[in-house]
Amino acid sequence: MLLWILTCGLALANPTAVDPALKKRLIVAASQASSFVDRFDAEVWLMDMSLRLQRQVSDHDERLRILRLAHAEARRVDLPPELVLAVIDVESNFDRFALSEAGARGLMQVMPFWVDEIGRPEDNLFEIPTNLRYGCTILRYYYDKESGNLPRALARYNGSVGKRWYPDRVLIRLSSKWYQQ
Repeated sequence: MLLWILTCGLALANPTAVDPALKKRLIVAASQASSFVDRFDAEVWLMDMSLRLQRQVSDHDERLRILRLAHAEARRVDLPPELVLAVIDVESNFDRFALSEAGARGLMQVMPFWVDEIGRPEDNLFEIPTNLRYGCTILRYYYDKESGNLPRALARYNGSVGKRWYPDRVLIRLSSKWYQQ
């Protein structure tokens, strides 16, 4: 999986230039309702990742909730859950109430214009399931748009196309903290 991640190559910048294809994906994702193969796989992964996340999220129940939901949303869009954890780590340091200077919200730092753009103004981007649904959908969209080039997809996600600082931060965090040995 690491080879796939490394060889592939959110604050969204301009809310006035909405990509209609991404808008369509978000509408579908927002309207959809176990990502683990079996209970043993779930227990092993959750225990391993929970230990890695313990410093940032001290509450055991919240930590497991974030991990379960991140795993499910990542699998729903066919992304490695560890990649999603690395993005969250860099974007918000696992602060579900994070708010950027640009107005991006929550774990994956999703821009709030999306809730109005897709006709779901009641969606709260500080809610963990909602934020992960939007963030994973957006990241997968950019991954597809960049034909599997993960660094470029990450740069698009962050709004830093043409720069390497953000993709490098996520990929270093992925390989140093989240990738399963």
